[in-house]
Formats: sequence, structure tokens, C-alpha cells
Amino acid sequence: MKRKMSLYSLVMLTLSAIIGSGWLFGAGMAAQIAGPAAVLSWILGAVVIGLIAVNYIELGTMFPTSGGMSQYAAFSHGPLLGFVAGWSNWLSLLTIIPIEAVAAVQYMSSWPWSWANWTRGFLRDGNITNQGLVIVFLFILAFTLLNFWSVKLLTRFTSFISIFKLAIPTLTIIVLIWTGFEPQNFAHTAGFMPAGSASIFSATTAAGIIFSYNAFQTTINMGNEIEHPERNILWGIVIAFGISTVIYTMLQVAFIGAVPAGMLQHGWRGVNFQSPFADLAILLNLGWLSTLLYLDAFVSPFGTGVSFVATTSRALAAMTGTKHVPTKLGEINRKYQTPRRAMIVNMLLGVVLVAGFRNWSTLSNVISTSTLIAYLTGPVTVTALRQQGPKFVRPFRLHGLNWWAPLAYVLASLAIYWAKWPTTIEVFGVIALGLVCYVYYEIRKPAGWQSLRASLKGSRWLLAEMVWLTIMSLMGSTEFGGLGTMPYPLDFVFVAAGSLACYYLGVHDAYYSESFRIAEELNQRVNED
Repeated sequence: MKRKMSLYSLVMLTLSAIIGSGWLFGAGMAAQIAGPAAVLSWILGAVVIGLIAVNYIELGTMFPTSGGMSQYAAFSHGPLLGFVAGWSNWLSLLTIIPIEAVAAVQYMSSWPWSWANWTRGFLRDGNITNQGLVIVFLFILAFTLLNFWSVKLLTRFTSFISIFKLAIPTLTIIVLIWTGFEPQNFAHTAGFMPAGSASIFSATTAAGIIFSYNAFQTTINMGNEIEHPERNILWGIVIAFGISTVIYTMLQVAFIGAVPAGMLQHGWRGVNFQSPFADLAILLNLGWLSTLLYLDAFVSPFGTGVSFVATTSRALAAMTGTKHVPTKLGEINRKYQTPRRAMIVNMLLGVVLVAGFRNWSTLSNVISTSTLIAYLTGPVTVTALRQQGPKFVRPFRLHGLNWWAPLAYVLASLAIYWAKWPTTIEVFGVIALGLVCYVYYEIRKPAGWQSLRASLKGSRWLLAEMVWLTIMSLMGSTEFGGLGTMPYPLDFVFVAAGSLACYYLGVHDAYYSESFRIAEELNQRVNED
């Protein structure tokens, strides 16, 4: 009998995934964009992702299965929507593996010691060089190998590394507030909100804040590999998400307060650190802290990368269930109980991704947008299943769902809009490529065309949503990359109204497919004690 993850191991795994490169770069980038108001961006990001998460907690406890977030949409709306959700989610997860490697290499490139001169060539003009790309590949290879030999090895590694990953950010907060905190920084130059209120929203995606919180789904995707999933999925997410929200917000407070006043003569946009917290520690003559931070810049991305190899491989393996990607990718190694083929494919694709997108900021924006597109299906699915499967066992039942689900959906839609034009249309285009794969496999089935037509109805609302967000992103306010036809904040009203219409269309378009039978079988395994 294979060993399952305890609540403690689950919390450590999720924290190891959440506290990654986001804290190393996010605070510095958010301060550049929004100034002191970046503190509000972290709180806003936590609210958006937290509301989305509670929808998935109900789904995760109903259907404890590995890679679950790639399957739920199919249960209520058929295989096509399930595929689009799974493809979007897998794409975002896949990008996290190289971004963590890029983060580690970027910090390595700024090591201040004379013996480390050889690392200077890893980065040029903010982008990873070919020399740095080799090191990135070695990181990705190491992430993969630590997952290759069972969940047992993974849980031991992440439980150890998570303690370190929590200790260093906490120590950084305490030291910066204690030694170099300047309260006047929160009202310097143009005040608390130097770039206006719109900057608070744009920082949530542009500074990688949504990306930083995204890893709550690590818990969901481990599914039936968790002890007592009917209760530990809930508490694993609540505990890990709560701790990470406090840490991220306080890190931003500490960063804003610790920047020397002399650096703010040209405003917050002039504060540009290659390795934000380490560079700041050096400026404050905290050499010992900078050394610890450079070490953590190696450890934190490493822990997150290892965690997401596990999550991403299971997401890809889960997508094979509908037979719209090669089924061999879903095979589980009998001895180690890991989807090895999926891991290898993800590793190779990760290298291709980082070869094309060679800096942390670009990768984090792609991750945030594609993740949010996948997340749009959660509130629609959980509401539709209340109608389709009223007798399903629900160990966690979200009270006030009729309010919380549409609110989570609208916030996710707005966060996609905040990613700015042309990021929105670029990510939509990559997701559309996945449909080619779906159609290819679907029409090869005996009832392919008939099945495709049936599943189109269950997916039209998401297509309408993406078209609506594309139009709004192009025509919206200049603050979010648009042409300015729709001024800020009126653009938010139109985005929300159109998205709400798509949400209710999605709930209406749910239908019973063969995937619903899979949902029934999974739900029968749930133990409510």
C-alpha cells in the first residue's frame, strides 16, 4: 500500500510551492509600479485568489483525484470545456517550472563575491543568456529527478526545505523593519499612491502577485494521494494560504520602508534592483543578510520547482483521461507511483519555454493570465454541479455560493483584463492552439463530429468570455494598454457586466456527458467521517 501525505506534509508541500520566486522579485516590481500602494495589491491578489480557491475546495473534496483541476470542468460541461480548462491550467503550471529556474539563475548572476565572477554572464539586459540557459536546464533536470522516485521522497524533501523557505522571509521582514524602516517612505514624493489607483490593479499581474498566490492548487491536484482528503484539502489550503498571505504582505511593507530615502528623488519607478532584497541588504550594510538571501534565492525557487514538477505532471496525466492527448502520458509507474512520461515531456517543454521567454517578468505575466482563464471554469462548474448533482457528497459546502461564485468569476475576469493588451490576446492565442490538438483527436472517434457539436454548447460561454475580454482589452483604458475608448474606471464596469453575463450563460449551458459518470464514481469514494 503506497504512503499518503499527512496534513503536515501537505501544508509544507503547498507552502514550498507558494513561497517561491514571487517574494524575491514581486515586492520590488510592485513598488516600482504602484509605490507604497503595492501593499494593497498583495491584499487584493489574496482576495481574488482566495475567493477562487474556496470554489475549488468544494470541488476538490467532492472529487479527490490526482490532477483534479484539469478534470472538474468536464464533469459539468463536457470534454471540450474540460480540455480547455486543463490545457490552460497545464500551460500555467508548465511555465512555473522554468520561471523558478530563471529566478535562481538571475540571483546567481548578481552574486557579489569575487570567486563568483563566472556567474556574471548568466544575465544580460535582464534576459537569460545562452550560458545561463544551460544552468536553467540543470535546475529543471534536478527538479524532475527529485520527483522521479515517488511521493515519499518528494514529501521528505519539501518538508525540510519549506522550514528554511519560511524562516528566511520571516527573518528578512524582522531585520528590515528593525534596522532600516523609514515610515515617511509611505508618503514620499507623490504620496501613498503615486501612479494612481489603476496601478494597484495592474501590479497584481505585472508584478507577479497573482502568480505568487497561484500555488494553492498544489493541494487540489494531489487529490487521492492525501490522507483523509475530505478534510485535509480544506485545511491544507487554509493554513498554507493564510501563512503565505501574511508573509507576502509584510515583505512588501518591509521593502517599502527599508528603501533609503535618497533613492526616491525620482520616485519609485527609479528604484530598480536586479536582486531586490539582497541588493537592499547590501545598501543597508547587512552583509550577513544578503548572503542568506542569495542562498534562499537558490533554495526557494528550488523548492517551488520541485513541488510544481509533481503538480504539472499530474495535471498533464489527468488530461489523458478524455483521450485528447497521447494516453501514454497518463501512465503511472507501478513501482514509484509517479507519471514519469509526463514529467519528461514537461521537462523538455520547460526548456523550450525558457529559450523563448528569457526573463522572470514575462513568464510571470503569461502564467497569471493562463491560470486565470482556467480558474474561470471553477465558479461555473461548482454552481452547475449543485443543480446537476444535488445528492453528491460534499464534505465542504460553500455557504452563500450564489454570491461568492459569481463574485470570484468577475474578479478573475478583471484580473485577466489587468494583464494589459497585448498579453491577453497572446495568451488566448496559445490556448487556441490547444483546440487544434483537441479537434484532431475528437474527429478520429466514431461519433467525433456529433460529439464535438454537442460539447460546443457547453463551451460557448468561455469562448464568449475570451472574445469579450479581447475587445475590452483592446478598446479599454490606456492604463491597461488599451486604446482609451473606455476610460478608467468605467472599463471595470463593462468588463464585470459582460463577464457576469458569460457566467450565467455558463451555468445554464451545463449538460450531462459521459464525464459526469466519472464524477459520480469519484464522489462515491468520498468518506464523510
